[in-house]
Amino acid sequence: MTLDQLPRGSGAVITALDSRGAERGRLMDLGLLPGSEVQADMTSPLGDPTAYLVCGSLIVLRRSQARGVHVELVKT
Repeated sequence: MTLDQLPRGSGAVITALDSRGAERGRLMDLGLLPGSEVQADMTSPLGDPTAYLVCGSLIVLRRSQARGVHVELVKT
């Protein structure tokens, strides 16, 4: 599953990044690293962008950016 498919309020662990170059570096600088936990927090009224909680910070990604982040749901 990719990050853009993560339901609001659900938590997941990042498994891989598909981005390359500057985009990949930016995502990694924001804390989107394999093994990091992420939670879908808020979605804009039109559905794009979406805010995610990562490493105690709230970050906002467009759907096209979130599609490049592979995650696995956390079992609670």
